[in-house]
Amino acid sequence: MAVKMRLTRMGDKKSPFYRIVVVDARVARDGKYIDKIGHYNPIKQPAEVVIDADKAKDWLSKGVQPTETVRSLLINAGVIEKPTKLSPAKTNPKKKKG
Repeated sequence: MAVKMRLTRMGDKKSPFYRIVVVDARVARDGKYIDKIGHYNPIKQPAEVVIDADKAKDWLSKGVQPTETVRSLLINAGVIEKPTKLSPAKTNPKKKKG
């Protein structure tokens, strides 16, 4: 069973509010989750991010893979350290003819 840490959308139309949850990767975005780690409100200025660091570190030690968005939220909250390079380049550079 592949387990991920990702966002699940809450809130009304045009006013999103997200929960940071641990969920089986095969479950729908807003489906049943295993554990709630925190929440993220992008509407507030500045954006409100509340994360239970102990729970997050515990799940990460068990091998849970966070999505890119959740990984950046965890880095900003200081739960995990920023690696030297976050992710590989999405596209290959074009080679010059010559």
